[in-house]
Amino acid sequence: MENKTLSLEDQFQNRIDSGENIEAKDWMPEKYRKTHIRQISQHAHSEVVGMLPEGNWISRAPSLRRKVALLAKVQDEAGHGLYLYSAAETLGISREELNEQLNSGRAKYSSIFNYPTVSWADMGAVGWLVDGAAIINQVMLTKTSYGPYARAMVRICKEESFHQRQGYEIMLSLCNGTEAQKAMSQDALNRWWWPSMMMFGPRDEESPNTEQSMKWKIKKKTNDELRQQFVDQTVPQVEILGLTVPDKDLKWNDETGHYDFGTIDWDEFWDVVKGNGLMNEKRLKDRNEAWDEGKWVRDGASAYADKQAEKRAKKTA
Repeated sequence: MENKTLSLEDQFQNRIDSGENIEAKDWMPEKYRKTHIRQISQHAHSEVVGMLPEGNWISRAPSLRRKVALLAKVQDEAGHGLYLYSAAETLGISREELNEQLNSGRAKYSSIFNYPTVSWADMGAVGWLVDGAAIINQVMLTKTSYGPYARAMVRICKEESFHQRQGYEIMLSLCNGTEAQKAMSQDALNRWWWPSMMMFGPRDEESPNTEQSMKWKIKKKTNDELRQQFVDQTVPQVEILGLTVPDKDLKWNDETGHYDFGTIDWDEFWDVVKGNGLMNEKRLKDRNEAWDEGKWVRDGASAYADKQAEKRAKKTA
């Protein structure tokens, strides 16, 4: 039985501490609700915007098998966006508002998608590194304290694992091919390594939300802990490919049992986050064009739904 002398905030924290899931109709602090809207919507926006650089390569993939696989991946990401928008809606924000925030540029999405994809090897690097980093972030979220978000993440993580393997297979094929193909793979690794490291967010001491997110079990590990996990898991994969990590300071540390690595260019990170990346403007332009061109589909679906509702109303009248 709940202790009625405790405040609602204390009762809520006790539920979090005991490992309970918070559900949509449960009482929650307003900051908890807003934090989840921000995090889930940014995640959803990232899935939607992430389709843009990959969709550009579907017609240029080197074989029918690669085209089909990449098309399936882009389709998965559209589905992930839908799951996540639905989870965000349970917190009281409308789909219309979420879309407006993205299309107007008010909402943030993962800064990784503001880098260009200039070769086929980039599709391998994005799948391997970017989705690999995403999995490390997202597996943790299957145990997050907000039930609708945690449940959505279970299927998303399964599909992201496929995307990561697909990307690594592309890199492996290229690295076992010609010298030019291996050089293309090294070039892609050189360009995507540091942006992938930035995906985990700012350093812990510069992350204003980490402490509260840990307390509410929104996150189970800090940004720096997740970044270290990514390095430790990925470096051996680089060695299997026969490539070189573009970090002269990278070395194994016997004392810590982890890799030491160099300093991230945080000026670049914050510059891209603020909207000054190479592809920020184009990504937003392409997203708005896709939204406008899809209006007839949304209008048609709405008209059909209204017609079906009218038919049901007549039957029950």
